[in-house]
Amino acid sequence: MGPAPVTRIAISSEGPALGDPVDPRFGRAAGFVVVDLPSGAWSYVDNGGSQALAQGAGIQAAEILARNDVQVLLTGHVGPKAAAALQAAGIRAVEGVEGISVAEALARYQQEAGRA
Repeated sequence: MGPAPVTRIAISSEGPALGDPVDPRFGRAAGFVVVDLPSGAWSYVDNGGSQALAQGAGIQAAEILARNDVQVLLTGHVGPKAAAALQAAGIRAVEGVEGISVAEALARYQQEAGRA
């Protein structure tokens, strides 16, 4: 039996809308657009609290995503401590997603997933 299908995905975002650019930073991202793939519904989760932390921002952000039942994260870069926190929460990080909008990142992910 294969892995469960991905139903909730988060994209680090510089703003609260699908047209906003992907934030290349994970832990200090402005926030995350969380998309429910089956329904297409999406919401914005603010990450402002993590931005203020001197350290541990990535771990805090990973906890936010875990509380939102996210299974996959699209972002630019994840540091080693944040990567360990994401892995512990069962969240797969897809790095190197930069220079495009949140909507474009989501569309690319869905195209790739469709080919798998």
